[in-house]
Amino acid sequence: MGKLNGKTAVITGAANGIGKATAAVFAEEGAEVVCADVNENDLLETVSSINNNNGKAASVKLDVSSESSVQEFAEHVKSTYGTIDVLFNNAGIDQEGGKLHEYPVELFDQIMSVDLRGTFLVSKYIIPLMLENGGSIINVSSMSGLAADLDRSGYNAAKGGITNMTKAMAIDYGRNKIRANALAPGTIETPLVDDLAGSQEEESGRQFREAQKWVTPMGRLGDPREMATVALFLASDDSSFVTGETILADGGLMAYTWPGKMLFEQGWKESTE
Repeated sequence: MGKLNGKTAVITGAANGIGKATAAVFAEEGAEVVCADVNENDLLETVSSINNNNGKAASVKLDVSSESSVQEFAEHVKSTYGTIDVLFNNAGIDQEGGKLHEYPVELFDQIMSVDLRGTFLVSKYIIPLMLENGGSIINVSSMSGLAADLDRSGYNAAKGGITNMTKAMAIDYGRNKIRANALAPGTIETPLVDDLAGSQEEESGRQFREAQKWVTPMGRLGDPREMATVALFLASDDSSFVTGETILADGGLMAYTWPGKMLFEQGWKESTE
């Protein structure tokens, strides 16, 4: 405990899922957490939960796709906190769009605007608050930013961009004692999965989860808190000589080249039951 004592952390997409779990873990480790999201109602629940458990958190409405919203947010953070030690760029959306020639331009633009451009904008306006004392930036990429998916070229492009932009940030700010790394989750049990594939109560959602269990060596989906503890490692001094890296946390899904015996080995299929 106490790995982030005396630190101030900004977390985008903090209303639910990985962002909510990370806000809780950072607060447990002593950080003062600035929780930002466009979803105000869920965001207030995140902050209330932290404060009711002796943590310290504040909520700020933020649309990461809007430059003016990000600028106002950064000005608020500067006037309230002065400097920032940790930036967790987590806000993102995902949706299938069909084959590339069928992919709606509006959907492509929306995903790029929130996921990639949003990460760029928040970093651009928050990094000046880190230049004096240094710090850690964690950008949420995805295993889908390291490989590709059927019918999700917009998400693949956005997350692939985040993966490589993180390397650029590490180079740009290494001499300023600012580290930049990416966290690449696999399939995590979050509301985003519900939106993409259906909830656990829906048939489509159940089928999706069973398929993910089958294809993942660890035989299950990840938990948001498991991603939060990886983010904690990257935010803390435990990773003081780690920068420009993408940490994959996918339960082993990308450890193999093709399913091979997994396709017909009954024992493998039954091992998740």
